Amino acid sequence: MIGSVAIALLGLLSLSIPVGIVLFLLGFGISEFFSVFPLIRGLGQVVWSASDSATLIAIPFFVLLGEILVRGGIAERTYGSLDKWVSWLPGGLVHANIGTATMFSATSGSSVATAATVATVAMPQAERLGYDPKLFSGAIAAGGTLGILIPPSINLIVYGFLTETSIPRLFLAGLLPGLLMAVAFMIVTAVLCKIRPSLGGPSRSFTWGERFAALAQLVPIFILFTVVIGSIYAGWATPTESAAVGVAMALLIALFNGGVSSTMLRESLLGTVRITAMIMLIITGAYFLNFTLASAGLGRELQGLFDSLNLSPFGTLLVVIVLYIVLGFFIETLSLMVATIPIIVPIMVGLGYDKVWFGVMMIVLVEMALIPPPVGLNLYVVQGARKSGSLSEVMLGCIPYVLVMLGMVAALIVFPQIALFLPGSL
Repeated sequence: MIGSVAIALLGLLSLSIPVGIVLFLLGFGISEFFSVFPLIRGLGQVVWSASDSATLIAIPFFVLLGEILVRGGIAERTYGSLDKWVSWLPGGLVHANIGTATMFSATSGSSVATAATVATVAMPQAERLGYDPKLFSGAIAAGGTLGILIPPSINLIVYGFLTETSIPRLFLAGLLPGLLMAVAFMIVTAVLCKIRPSLGGPSRSFTWGERFAALAQLVPIFILFTVVIGSIYAGWATPTESAAVGVAMALLIALFNGGVSSTMLRESLLGTVRITAMIMLIITGAYFLNFTLASAGLGRELQGLFDSLNLSPFGTLLVVIVLYIVLGFFIETLSLMVATIPIIVPIMVGLGYDKVWFGVMMIVLVEMALIPPPVGLNLYVVQGARKSGSLSEVMLGCIPYVLVMLGMVAALIVFPQIALFLPGSL
């Protein structure tokens, strides 16, 4: 059954059928061909159970928060401010790409939205100043992946919901690895541009007065992040409540900067509805698929497969890592998570791995699914913003940053406290 489900999944995805619909179709197929019971009769109850959770209300709020920041003109101001502070480094504006992606990851919770925001703002500057298109666009695509690791992360919320894990603890666990990866991205950029200065574009410098004046544009983002995340960690608000407060603060920031209009509000709300509907379709589809898989005995079959391999816990972990890397070539990030969490997580927890630690490990692994074709969404987002050149240039530019992600996977295995230190301090 495992092979049949995998082949059917890849086949349906290759037909460009929406992922949420694919998950439902697989569930229907399993009910029809692999179960003696009419599992489809449980569809209504399963979909309702998957949707009836106060935790999931945080998702549209965080999506709306990011939409307001993007459409309120705050991205341009943030990018311009970081440009004045980091352009002296080897690589210049490439560091501003990574820095802006990091800051928006800490507010929007969406990798694709982060990549789209930075690409829209940065690409005209790259063309004007003559930056190498490969490294410049690759840094944006890779920097955007931080959106699903640095809190608040929609993917971490989904992971916590599906595994019944504390979302504040997951947010804490993702913070340090996310910041370390951002720093590592900048170090790799600086080293590459030091070796080959032509990659980094022209050297530019600004006066200290200009730099400190630019800080005024960064202060609102820092305050927003502190209030949203700090209120969760302090126990003053749940993730849903803090997201609602964040939306109100984002509106105030956009209003102060003159970015609020009826068109902006309408587009922000419509964008939120589209993204939230897509996420909920995937979640409910995955819930129904997992219900049918469990009822048909796939969990036992998979557990038996792992047992027959006679692997150590570390060997099983390596197999899972390779599995996620391979699946990431074909399945979109959120879909990959929700389709595998109910199967893989119980196995890993049964082997003694911490559920919070594995959540961060999984996020880093699926981050790489945002980059390689044919499904790498960030590649297409950045390429669409470029409006010239080939997709292969963005792919080549991502390679150094993919190696950094693999390095973070190794670091989490060798030093698990990278993810567990902050949650353990609660």
